[in-house]
Amino acid sequence: MVTVADFRSMDIAYGGEGAPLVPAFHDWMLRGAEENLVVGNIGGIANLSLLPACSTAAIGGYDTGPGNCLMDSWSARHRGLPYDEKGEWAASGRVDCELLNAMLRDPYYAMPAPKSTGREVFNLAYLDHILAGSPNFGELSACDVQATLAELTVESLAREVEKLGPEWVSRMLICGGGSHNSYLMGRLAARLSPITVTSTDSVGIDPDMIEACAFAWLAYMRLQERPVRVTTGPVGKAVILGCVYLPTAEGRGQARLVSD
Repeated sequence: MVTVADFRSMDIAYGGEGAPLVPAFHDWMLRGAEENLVVGNIGGIANLSLLPACSTAAIGGYDTGPGNCLMDSWSARHRGLPYDEKGEWAASGRVDCELLNAMLRDPYYAMPAPKSTGREVFNLAYLDHILAGSPNFGELSACDVQATLAELTVESLAREVEKLGPEWVSRMLICGGGSHNSYLMGRLAARLSPITVTSTDSVGIDPDMIEACAFAWLAYMRLQERPVRVTTGPVGKAVILGCVYLPTAEGRGQARLVSD
């Protein structure tokens, strides 16, 4: 079977950071001529795609910070559950502003876009370090910490959207696992009002399928030798991403690389 892989390593070879790569697919699938659109992908890490209505304008895209990763890890530690179903546990707590502000002082948020991050940065060790920074944090209940982690995701996304200005964006679509977190979605909608915040379900697209479809699309574009617009480096560019691996005649499980 022909396999296409190594999209991220190819992007890095072109001078990018390897993530996020989904903005190019969001551009192809969701960009319209009538309005500027922001797409938020809330997976373990959250990222934004900025899609101007003008077909010749450059798209933007970068990681904003933690999406679900800290909330999921905290839930696993304290409840033995891999995630907070619909955000109900977070909804039972209260946001602690001191803890929220301590987390928002992380240097990543002040870095200019484009930028990328991952679980190697935002993990339980990171959170434990923050919690150890004040005796007040030791008095917080686990659900209060969960509520504050949800607010961190909301605030880090909202601040980036607000930088665009109310005249630029009136609608934000959310995909990824975070779209099923009712508490998170409600907080994000309230924080960004009057900007409309909805799941991609509202435009007939399953929010759980978008990232998988994005990489299938990237594979198709590679096989067609067609460039895609990437936003992961200092200068946006159109490049051909991915390496093609063909099966060999020697047997299964072996492949040979087809170089560009």
